[in-house]
Amino acid sequence: MDAAELIAELRSLGNPANLAGMSRYGIRTDRALGVGIPALRGLARRAGRDHALAAWLWETGIHEARILASMVDVPGMVTGEQMDAWVLGFDSWDLCDQVCSNLFSRTSHAWARALAWSTRSEEFVKRAGFALMAALTVHDRAASDDAFQPFLAAIERGSDDNRNYVRKAVSWALRQIGKRGPKLRARAVDTAFRIRARGTPAARWIAGDALRELTRARPAPRDRDPEPDGQPGRRPSGSGHSRP
Repeated sequence: MDAAELIAELRSLGNPANLAGMSRYGIRTDRALGVGIPALRGLARRAGRDHALAAWLWETGIHEARILASMVDVPGMVTGEQMDAWVLGFDSWDLCDQVCSNLFSRTSHAWARALAWSTRSEEFVKRAGFALMAALTVHDRAASDDAFQPFLAAIERGSDDNRNYVRKAVSWALRQIGKRGPKLRARAVDTAFRIRARGTPAARWIAGDALRELTRARPAPRDRDPEPDGQPGRRPSGSGHSRP
């Protein structure tokens, strides 16, 4: 499929009825078509991996085209400069989480960018740092437990940010690290208790959210990518997007 054919088919799949549901879940719809994630994955399979096509799709600015770009891009060809440019285009939690999980977490720049972005002030750039940490717990299976220690320190530093999309991503990262294995589970629980002791509203929420999951008798399964924020939830009708 060439770029024009892909966009034409993407538009044909759009369903305006889905936009209201997406909006209720905090997804910006001013440049969206109402195409669900399953349909986007089907298009990506047909299009195949293509770095130039991904760049073209991203430049359209269409919400679903940008998600599709993350599905067709070639991780080995993605530069740190591209990641820094794309992250500034994140304007919805689903775009942030999809790009971080589908593409950024599979690049050689993921670990450095996760830490760097976690210190930024922009809401979705900061969220991307923690979403990338969560995605790396699934995609980088060769990483040692000690490799995640800087992430736990970053999570603790970022736990006072009470912006909704940031604090949920901080909790998501903490919970995913804790579910990677017993040693990291213990470290994540200790981190959650230190976060709770900070006493800020965001810290108390993050610690409570993490401890509810990490102190259960059995860890949740990790045989597939996490949902955004690590929470499977109700989806807007027909959209295929999970809640933030």
